[in-house]
Amino acid sequence: MTWHFTEDTAAFRTAAGTHLAAEPARNTAVLTLMDGADRLGWWTEPDGRVTGVLAVSPSGTLDLGATTEEAALALAFPAGEEPTEVRGETAVVEAYAKASGRPWTPAVRMRLFRLGELTPPDPAPAGRHRTATGADVPLVAAWTREFATAIGDEPAEDYTGFVTERISEGRLVLWEAPDGRAVSMAAVSRTIEGQARVHLVYTPPADRGKGYAAGATEAVSRVAADTGATRVLLFTDLSNPTSNALYQRLGYRPVTDHLSVEFTGTAR
Repeated sequence: MTWHFTEDTAAFRTAAGTHLAAEPARNTAVLTLMDGADRLGWWTEPDGRVTGVLAVSPSGTLDLGATTEEAALALAFPAGEEPTEVRGETAVVEAYAKASGRPWTPAVRMRLFRLGELTPPDPAPAGRHRTATGADVPLVAAWTREFATAIGDEPAEDYTGFVTERISEGRLVLWEAPDGRAVSMAAVSRTIEGQARVHLVYTPPADRGKGYAAGATEAVSRVAADTGATRVLLFTDLSNPTSNALYQRLGYRPVTDHLSVEFTGTAR
């Protein structure tokens, strides 16, 4: 039983493809990040089966996909190359963090949802949705910075490229109030292995409580399904009961609970 590592996405797909395809929802983060990862890894059992996968981002964040606790306990990195943060299913992340010998603190607890039958919000919010265009880039970039701050991330200097990619590919929708103002947004990832993930659901504080996020989320979920996704996923912060209840009313159902932890020092 051992971990194998590579920087070659094609080699990773060849080695771990069966495992990735068998558990696409639980492997969503690794599937999404693998093309830009600094390091990819897979854990093999004595019979050759892969029962764990990971991706390490350029920023040093470790994302664990569907992985056994045994594999997490055996995971080690060379000195100076340890991850600064680890994310994944709660039990596996805790196993790795405790075994690392490094001080760590929980950052956020998440829940992964998968869409069942999409249910329109009732009552329907006032206004309508539309696909964002190039003219919306400055507004969406500003909102993305606000969104990052709201969820506790360190915002980037400039989100222009980030949002332009989503807008140019038709993967970001805006909700417009009856007066024509954009009041909420939601985006969806590219479809990979038949699944896409909703993200960037954000409404500025002044326009919250009016159902706009529900309208935007329903609209972008339909975009995902219409463009070929057979599975539509999203993550919620467990500390936010409003969003958790909202997504379940729209037809999203829990899959697994996730944890993100930050390391605050070196191994003792």
